[in-house]
Amino acid sequence: MTVTLGYATAVPGRGDLDEQLSQLADAGVDPRRIFTDRTAGSADKMRAGLLALLSYARPGDVVVVAALERLGRSVAEVAQTVADLTARGITLRCLQNGLDTATSTGRVVAEVLTDLAALDVGPSESAQRS
Repeated sequence: MTVTLGYATAVPGRGDLDEQLSQLADAGVDPRRIFTDRTAGSADKMRAGLLALLSYARPGDVVVVAALERLGRSVAEVAQTVADLTARGITLRCLQNGLDTATSTGRVVAEVLTDLAALDVGPSESAQRS
């Protein structure tokens, strides 16, 4: 059974959590299936809501976010999260820019992001993969 999940995070100076929750609900995400984080302080602070979402999501599920940037604190982290979801057969929908990996265009964008994530692999990780 396909489950639609949402993720929202509040970052100081970058938007309110309530606004994102409203957008996700308007997009049809059950409020009981929205994972959240309130990020403040250190950039290396663990994001329990995102980790819980990634653990909970199964192949065939749909993850909805208000903006792609909510999936990470850097381009590399966002690209890695998109790559992980794609590799696991989980559809990603981004409300802000219309990205939907269930469409052919969305899959191409996800593939590019996956390639970018692979470029960010450090030398030691790259050697281990060989």
